[in-house]
Amino acid sequence: MRVRRAIAHFGIASLLCAQATIARAAGWPERPVRIVVPFAAGGGTDIVTRVLSERLGQIWQQSVVVDNRPGATGVIAAQAVAHAAADGYTILVGTASTHAVLPALKPNLPYDNVKDFTPITLLGTTPYVLVVNPKLPATSIPELIALLKANPDKYSYASAGVGSLPHLAAELFKAMSGTSMVHVPYKGSGPGTTDTIAGQVQVTFDTIPSLKPYIDDKLLRPLGVTSKERANLLPAVPPISEHLAGYQATSWIGLLAPAGTPNDIVSKIAQDAQRVLEAEDIVKRMTELGSDRRRHAALADRRENRERGAGLACGGRGQHVLAGF
Repeated sequence: MRVRRAIAHFGIASLLCAQATIARAAGWPERPVRIVVPFAAGGGTDIVTRVLSERLGQIWQQSVVVDNRPGATGVIAAQAVAHAAADGYTILVGTASTHAVLPALKPNLPYDNVKDFTPITLLGTTPYVLVVNPKLPATSIPELIALLKANPDKYSYASAGVGSLPHLAAELFKAMSGTSMVHVPYKGSGPGTTDTIAGQVQVTFDTIPSLKPYIDDKLLRPLGVTSKERANLLPAVPPISEHLAGYQATSWIGLLAPAGTPNDIVSKIAQDAQRVLEAEDIVKRMTELGSDRRRHAALADRRENRERGAGLACGGRGQHVLAGF
């Protein structure tokens, strides 16, 4: 009798717990949700986030605030979310920089890229494009390499910060081409793009969607894309690998919540985000932004990516470091 009574009580308790979980997910969100972007407004990561946040706000009937927190190549943003309340109201747009490269290059980060976060969903992958100021006397990758070899450290390149994927894409280019440029890090790709247009620096790497308007307006000259194949948005621009065999540098972005965020809330965010990303108009928009939503293990295998990220810092294996992010 006591066993039956205990089983009955356990069953009732489990049912009540399940009902509470369903109710919690159904009632969430009850206030505005904040999505933290680790880079300045105007960059590729920011653009994709704003497309997503607008539609999520419509689904949730709540404000979804995009909070740009540039600085330290994403460390400031990642640390803020890692230490935020695990209630789903603070979400990070994690990138290969914040969760793969930096943990490999900086072992004393104020967050653990695996233990401090719960992955929600992958948003997409995207290649970069190498662009130069139009006044630079180089119209192709071979011409740029020749120019840089003839003028070591005369020219400079902008990046989104030390350890960012644009930084490593440029360092990978230098290592494989045997050239030298001065690195000028910024707090996000937007300010670096502005200075490249102004001629304060001559070269930069960034995502195609963030640079395409300036390319179309002839404010920047594209020389090569960092993917193995030509990009749909820039079909006339060849892959850098046509001139540097084995070169590849692509990035991923995804949503992450603080560790300990209830599974039901994580699932709701993931399902609603996928619902947005699968909408016909959003698929078209994301394609226009150059985002590839192929599913792979980049977000789930952050440990493996951390090990990959260490390769460039170690030297010779650099040409394989960024492949697969």
